[in-house]
Amino acid sequence: MNIYTKLKDLLNSNTTLVVPDAYDGMSARIIEEIGFKAVQCSGYSFSLSKKYKKESLITLDENISITRSIVNSVNVPVFADAEDGYASGDIFLNNITKFVKTGIAGINIEDQNLWSGYTNELLLPLSESINRIKTVKDNFPDLILNARTDALSVSKDKKDGIREAIKRSNAFYENGANLCFITGVSTKEEIKLLKKEIHGPISIAAGLPYNMNNFDISDCIDLEIARVSLPSVMIYAAIKAQYDILKIIKQSGSFNGISDSFIDMENLQSLLK
Repeated sequence: MNIYTKLKDLLNSNTTLVVPDAYDGMSARIIEEIGFKAVQCSGYSFSLSKKYKKESLITLDENISITRSIVNSVNVPVFADAEDGYASGDIFLNNITKFVKTGIAGINIEDQNLWSGYTNELLLPLSESINRIKTVKDNFPDLILNARTDALSVSKDKKDGIREAIKRSNAFYENGANLCFITGVSTKEEIKLLKKEIHGPISIAAGLPYNMNNFDISDCIDLEIARVSLPSVMIYAAIKAQYDILKIIKQSGSFNGISDSFIDMENLQSLLK
C-alpha cells in the first residue's frame, strides 16, 4: 500500500483522524510511537524551534529540509505545511514538487497571502486559490490536498469570517480539494455550523490557547469531524519542559526531583530505531 492510499484510507475510515504537529524528526517519532496514525508538519512550530519571531521567516529551503527529516523519521503518513506555496505561477508548482519529493502523503495549501505578492491583501483572491488547488491536483492527483482557509482567522467580524470560510471551502471542494482546514475556530457552535454548511470533510485545529477550554477532541469525534490537528501541543510542551528543568537546576544546583522528567534509555532507543 502506498503512502497516498494509506492516508486516504485513514480519512475514509469514518473515524476522526487526530494529527499532532511535529517540528523535527524526534517529535515526529514520538507522535508515531504514542500511536497516532499520521503526522502534520507545522510551519509555526518550525519557526519557534528556530527562535524566529514569526512563521513567515521560515524559508522554503528550511521548510523542505525539516519536512524531509520528519518524513524520514516515521512510517506513518506525513502532511507537509506548504504555507501559501511561497510563490505564484510556475514557481508555485516547482515548490510543490519539492515538497512532494520529500515523500509526503498530504499537503496543506493555504489562502493566506504570505509570499505570493498580492499587495495589502490578507487573503489570496478566491480565483487564485482555486487555480492553485487545480495545479496541485492536476499534477499530483494522488496527493491528499488539505486546502486551508484563514478567512475566519483574519476577519474582524466573526459572522463575515464564517460566511467567507464556508464559501471558500465549498469552492475548494468543487475544484478538487480532499479536505478543507478552517483556522480560527473557537467554539463548538462554529464547528457545528461549518459541518452543516460545508459540503465535504473538514479539518479543525484544537488544543490552542483560544479554543482548548471551549471544546476538546472528543467533541470533534462526536461531531464526526474528519481531521483534528494539534498545531502547537508538541512545541509548547517541549519548551515548557526544558524551561522548567533548567530553572530547577539553576536555582537548586542539584538534580534532585528531576530524574523522572528524563526519558529512560530503553524508550530512547525505541525512538531511535
